[in-house]
Amino acid sequence: MPVSVLLVDDQPLVRAGFRMILESVPHLSVVGEASDGREASQAVRGLLPDVVLMDIRMPGVDGVQATREIVDWAHPLGHAVRVLALTTFDLDEYAVEALRAGASGFLLKDVPPGELVAAIDLVADGSSVVSPTVLRRLLDRFVPLLPTSEPAPERDDDPLTGREHEVLGLVARGWSNAEIAGHLVLGETTIKSHMGSILTKLGLRDRVQAVVYAYENGLVTPGENPPDTHG
Repeated sequence: MPVSVLLVDDQPLVRAGFRMILESVPHLSVVGEASDGREASQAVRGLLPDVVLMDIRMPGVDGVQATREIVDWAHPLGHAVRVLALTTFDLDEYAVEALRAGASGFLLKDVPPGELVAAIDLVADGSSVVSPTVLRRLLDRFVPLLPTSEPAPERDDDPLTGREHEVLGLVARGWSNAEIAGHLVLGETTIKSHMGSILTKLGLRDRVQAVVYAYENGLVTPGENPPDTHG
């Protein structure tokens, strides 16, 4: 079955550009367009797309509010509508808000076509997509908003195991499951199992929320060097 996509952007030329890219891919189907968040929320109810390509900065109902409305509406129905947020500026404060609102990913609008298609496929499959470079810049921008720059002290009621803390820390640095498995000398299936346990224990929706949680709780700090993957 093709992956159905709803395009949301207040600029018709931008929507036309994305439509041209996506309609050139056989397994993707553009099922509709919307020019603002209100239209997007209404369109989702009628079209039930797999992925919403959502511009964050729009007049009227912006992409953040629309994302929250779409995710909250779809969740009780058991139909996963994934939102992939887009923005022009890599330091856009709306990006973090979009992730908190339930977006499954965040990309810049100038992303190469191949990467955009790959991101849509990953999000449709239930994964999350955030460029590690963009994520670092966003988090560096929001350092004053984070509760502490020091690692969070261990708590007696911490639900995560030591291994789960390791996995979460690497996820927060933008590592894939395959990279984490190689670094920890574990199977990729084991890493997926750890991620599932982390999300369940912390009451998080997806990988993106896990990254935000890790930074907000001091498990990883912006600017911290990741461990050497080749050592």
